Amino acid sequence: MSDLLDRLSDDDRAQARATAMPEWMDPMLATLTHDYFSDPDWIFERKLDGERVIAYRDGDEIRLMSRNRKVINASYPEIEQALADQAPRRCIADGEMVAFSGNVTSFQRLQDRMHVKSRDEARGTGVAVYYYVFDLMYVDGCDITRVPLRGRKRLLRAGFDWNDPLRFTPHRNEDGEAYLDEACDKGWEGLIAKHAGSAYEHARSRQWLKFKCVHEQEFVIGGWSEPHGERIGFGALLIGFYRDGEFIYAGKVGTGYDDDTLRDLHERMAGIERETPAFDAGDPPTREVHFVTPKLVCEVGFTEWTSGEKLRHPRYLGLRRDRNPGDVHREDEGA
Repeated sequence: MSDLLDRLSDDDRAQARATAMPEWMDPMLATLTHDYFSDPDWIFERKLDGERVIAYRDGDEIRLMSRNRKVINASYPEIEQALADQAPRRCIADGEMVAFSGNVTSFQRLQDRMHVKSRDEARGTGVAVYYYVFDLMYVDGCDITRVPLRGRKRLLRAGFDWNDPLRFTPHRNEDGEAYLDEACDKGWEGLIAKHAGSAYEHARSRQWLKFKCVHEQEFVIGGWSEPHGERIGFGALLIGFYRDGEFIYAGKVGTGYDDDTLRDLHERMAGIERETPAFDAGDPPTREVHFVTPKLVCEVGFTEWTSGEKLRHPRYLGLRRDRNPGDVHREDEGA
């Protein structure tokens, strides 16, 4: 084992397993909860509003991967270079790619990076991005997912150089409720609570929990309504989510678009238009609407769910390329 692993306690080091570097490791996913708490056995991190990215370095090869296994190096060339300069020679790290609007991370601003076609186009956007790394799964020939979280954090902090645009994700110990109040006052999305002794699970887990200040989640686009007046492209998106294999209509989203977004989304949807609705339930409208094959996933902010499972005051935030449509469920059901 490497000198880096010598920083672990004997018990933690015994959990590291020497093995060939895998081509892929599924990310650990947090579960939404409204039961906020403080606990000395838990740590609390800022919830960042960006794109989840798993970073692989194998010698000179760098791969930036979305959570649905897309290679996204072209979107973030400066992060690719920073990992080549600052990361251990063989490692798999987990983190969030973000752009800022003021002091708050902005998924909408990150859109300019997420949908580029080349490194040159990414550099030309003028949008600065940062990779906040919060976990380490593999390093120097060893799978460390069984090492408790505090031990993995220790290796992560020691193993990288931490110069911008790479940033270590800080955390607080124990005081989750006070930190959540502070996060909400600052306009953050919320916190992620993590059990300090937990292993890294390649699945959704209750060892990581989301404390949210705002309501945002992914939805699948199922169609659009006709525009009226001077509106271009479309009037509103028809969106939904999956439950037990059924596509459930969750309402229309008519705000949050500029003209470029209206044109781009309309072009994308026109290419997957279909005659019949893909929705299985939820009573979608049928007049002055167009239906699409449910292939596109978007992020939506809203105030609350109605009793009829529709969104109040929904607002479009951007397209997601890191989610498969069939994996999009109503978050507060623990999916």
